[in-house]
Amino acid sequence: MTPANSAVKPAYWVRGDTNAFFGFGVNVLVNVLTLTGLCLGVIKLPAGDVFGVILPALGIALVGGNVYYTYLARKLAVRENRTDVTAMPYGPSVPHMFIVIFVIMLPIYLTTKDPVKAWTAGIAWAFIIGVIVLIGAFVGPYIRKYTPRAALLGTLAGISITFISMNPAGNMWKAAWIALPVFGLLLVGLLTDVKLPFNLPIGLVALLAGTAIGWIGGVMSVPDVTAAAKDIAFAFPHLKFDLLIDGLTDMAPLLATAIPLGVYNFTEAMTNVESAATAGDRYNLRSVLLADGAGAVIGSCLGSPFPPAVYVGHPGWKAAGGRTGYSMATGVVIALLCFFGLFGLLGAIFPTAAIVPILLYIGLLIGAQAFQATPRAHAAAVVAALVPNIAQWATGQMDNALAAAGTTAAQVGNDALTGAGVVYDGLKTLGEGAILAGLVLGAIVVFIIDKRFWHAAIFAGTGAALTFVGLIHAPKVQFNANGQVALGYLFLTVVCVLFALTRPAPRVPEPGEDPEEAPAGRETVPAA
Repeated sequence: MTPANSAVKPAYWVRGDTNAFFGFGVNVLVNVLTLTGLCLGVIKLPAGDVFGVILPALGIALVGGNVYYTYLARKLAVRENRTDVTAMPYGPSVPHMFIVIFVIMLPIYLTTKDPVKAWTAGIAWAFIIGVIVLIGAFVGPYIRKYTPRAALLGTLAGISITFISMNPAGNMWKAAWIALPVFGLLLVGLLTDVKLPFNLPIGLVALLAGTAIGWIGGVMSVPDVTAAAKDIAFAFPHLKFDLLIDGLTDMAPLLATAIPLGVYNFTEAMTNVESAATAGDRYNLRSVLLADGAGAVIGSCLGSPFPPAVYVGHPGWKAAGGRTGYSMATGVVIALLCFFGLFGLLGAIFPTAAIVPILLYIGLLIGAQAFQATPRAHAAAVVAALVPNIAQWATGQMDNALAAAGTTAAQVGNDALTGAGVVYDGLKTLGEGAILAGLVLGAIVVFIIDKRFWHAAIFAGTGAALTFVGLIHAPKVQFNANGQVALGYLFLTVVCVLFALTRPAPRVPEPGEDPEEAPAGRETVPAA
């Protein structure tokens, strides 16, 4: 234990950073490999633009962000005289990389057959996202202060269980004979106190074991590795204002998704900062949001359409022993891989099934935290916050399946879908603006459970306003975007006000319950 009168000098690297580095580094590696494949295979961008412009631009954003979050962690460790502070993880936003490809870039490519035009739209979209997050840096701390933890962590768990976990889980069971041994090693090494011989880092051992199984089993191909090695070439990022300006000339159609998703970005950052605070590391939210917004703006100016963001998973890397070094090391290594165009080679060396189990592990941890770090009485609120994200994921899967069959939900028709037991239209509405919708629903349920009906009425009224302008439960931002749902929230507001007028006594916290979790709000924004 450090004496109270001695200043902490946090180490730049501890043994736990090795585990966290291999775990988090593999996480980011998977995502960059995925977005590389989407650019090449879906948008048909030339390999020279992907490896020579987009990835180096992303590399600059990632190395800058991760070094900055290492600095914040070391600053927090010194201020609080602790050696167990863990840096926030930072990488390309997973939901956004699918949205920018399939919602922004692909329709333009299919219409114009011009991948560069699609690319410029994606760059402009990422720039707008960054600006909105920068604005959110001055609004987000107040939202976080008055939103219950069950709502924040519940909607984060919804993202983690659906968008972070389900696709990796599917890939795992496609090659379970590779993935399950890797998953088992990760669970033993990261969720128990069992150590490997010589205290070897479990993340590296798991990756190498899965890779060895894949190669021995004949899944991987030497000619693929040889072909990928020929594409290695150094490329350093440079400004691409011309592409950004081209994209911004037709900005209006981009705002319909950029505004709600920019709000999503700073809301997700709030939930991740709350998750870190629950694990013991209380970061300044404004500093985090400014870094997220700046990363997206800088990356877009250099030619990247993929906004970076603080990641889900801080408690996982903290539990793995990660402190301040793992984040900086991940940023530097991923940036070097981007600069040298090595992602094609890595994709040919490492089986996907050996990489993705780390994402399922993170999903397990964040889902568990949502219930463990909130009062037991608020468990129903956590589930309420989960539901919109599950709905969004489910309808996304339906849309993708229908598109693969050459049709859409509109062409099939709601009557036919309902007749098959698929409540598509309702789930679609529920899942639009899922993270904000989850916050609103979770908060309403918390305050009703606590019999704080005035606060529940405020959140219900907020839900009506957000729905009316299309930020939740609507396909685009506009006035009267979904009047029926907005009216439903208004009726719920009336119900809450009527109960508030009876002046019921608030719920009494259970023994051992954190008293900060029951009141209307809490101060969770420490000084910078």
